Amino acid sequence: MKKQAHFLETLLCILILTFLVGRIGFFAYNHHIEDFTVWDVLQSCRIGLMAHDFGVSVLLLAFPWLLALMACRIERFPLKTILIPYYIIMGMAAGAILVADIIMYEFWQFKLNAVVLSYAAHPEGATSSVSVWFIAVRVLAVLSVMLAIIAPCIWLTPKRLDKKTAWPYLKMSSIIWGFLIAASLFYMRMDDAYRPGRSLFLNHATVNPVYAFFSSFRTEDTYSERYNLLDEDECEQTFSDLYPQGMDDITDTLLHTKRPNVLVVFMESFGGTFVKELGGIPQVAPNLSRLIPEGIFWENYYSNSFRTDRGTASLISGNVSYPEVSLMTAKEMHGKLPSLAKTFNRNGYSSSYLYAGPMTNMGKRTYLENCEFQHLLDYTAFTPEELTSTWGADDEISSMKVYSLLAQKDSTDKPLFFVYQTISSHEPWIVPYHRLEDKVLNAFAYTDECVGKLVDSLKTQPIWDNLLVIILPDHGHLYKQSYEDPLFFHSPMLWLGGAIRQPKRIEAFMNQSDIAATLFAQLGMPHEDYPWSRNVLSKKYTHPFAYCNFPGGIFWVDGTGTSMYDITANQTIVGTDSYNDVRVQKAKAVLQKSHDMLDSLK
Repeated sequence: MKKQAHFLETLLCILILTFLVGRIGFFAYNHHIEDFTVWDVLQSCRIGLMAHDFGVSVLLLAFPWLLALMACRIERFPLKTILIPYYIIMGMAAGAILVADIIMYEFWQFKLNAVVLSYAAHPEGATSSVSVWFIAVRVLAVLSVMLAIIAPCIWLTPKRLDKKTAWPYLKMSSIIWGFLIAASLFYMRMDDAYRPGRSLFLNHATVNPVYAFFSSFRTEDTYSERYNLLDEDECEQTFSDLYPQGMDDITDTLLHTKRPNVLVVFMESFGGTFVKELGGIPQVAPNLSRLIPEGIFWENYYSNSFRTDRGTASLISGNVSYPEVSLMTAKEMHGKLPSLAKTFNRNGYSSSYLYAGPMTNMGKRTYLENCEFQHLLDYTAFTPEELTSTWGADDEISSMKVYSLLAQKDSTDKPLFFVYQTISSHEPWIVPYHRLEDKVLNAFAYTDECVGKLVDSLKTQPIWDNLLVIILPDHGHLYKQSYEDPLFFHSPMLWLGGAIRQPKRIEAFMNQSDIAATLFAQLGMPHEDYPWSRNVLSKKYTHPFAYCNFPGGIFWVDGTGTSMYDITANQTIVGTDSYNDVRVQKAKAVLQKSHDMLDSLK
């Protein structure tokens, strides 16, 4: 019975060992993301143990400790019987989080947190991105880790505790356990696991995944309470000139017509990593490189966020993105959001959106309907024989569909606003094209080839003379890089077509969300209902910058340099120059003010 009284310490060691093995598994599974040494692994294990693993293990055993005290005071208390359901729930939760954090990191490169629940609620794209075998193996891994946690806990917990032998020991150790539980609950922080000079990957590997996941849940009643990083006066003063209103004036006329047909080619994940002109890999996008001298190339254009649902809302609604909130899935906010389709419709346009897959993932169809697109075309617009991709119709097929629809347009019809979203440059990277050996690069090269053919085909049609083609991505892709690399957010944007006045390059810093005001100013259309969209060719645009974010941090770039700030650990990741503090403060102000605005949309 004396040995039984020590079962909590044994379980504590097992949980700590589980997190240690999980951390080593994190390094092993994600070794391709970043080079590291054995010393890096040992350092992460040491720091992680002291910062999080011990405290998380103590908290997971707080309930068994309380029941153990009760079992010593109550005759024939069924300790194991009561704890079995708890062990099962705890083991399932910890096992699922541990393995999911390891697996999902290669796709998203931030610690598993509450944000993933919004994507888990819309799992339609999971089997399109990866194979059934991929999912089956990972599910088996989750079940194995769950069993490895649950089985020892049940086996080592005594059925009952003897008051005479167990109580003296538990009474003596209760002060220590109480102190450890209180200290872990109130003093454990995310940045305890961070060390200056270490990469984001190494710091993320050090953070305990169970702690990262549960600490990410917010208890605030309003969005404005989530990020109070600056006091109110400081925030207002910092933010005051960043998004000026009344930016109708233009310093440069880019188009020779006020009512062109507008085609937006929204390229899946096609960030600057794959574009030579932005410092990316040179052989991936030769067609884009060929077309850049023919159009208006925005050299300092940045995507707002890291996923399609965020990028789509930034483009269509002219809104900044949020680390934790997806406007696309927030149906209660759609009615108060502006949209490009609404503005074009009011000005006599016909609006359409083509996506060659199902429009069910992340509430895409509901969002686009609420944005008042008049025509939505998805995979049902194609024959079964044309649906050759796991996502729907490959880009070659869908781009030719776009061509045929635009080529049929009569000059007497309403002008068109048409958004075409590509699909092929996405996991699982299987495309009917074989130019590059690397399957990821080859998929992007395929999209580049299809977009190039679409543009070349449209040039042969009468619609070209009055057509503005805007080519841009929804977001970047983390190809052998992390969010610390500014090239992830730095993206290509090219305006082409007979409607442009002349080819040129524009150096103004801008975001995805700025397209609405910039475009409508060129077309002479009102854009007052886009408060987060700036006409970057306005005389009032005196503080040029780009602001981006992902669930773990915020990014700022302007003429002084770049900064990235980790909002979970509250420390700078990128930026060591003398202007860094100023940039970080501005990024904090935008983050804070943008969340204030969310409350008005509910």
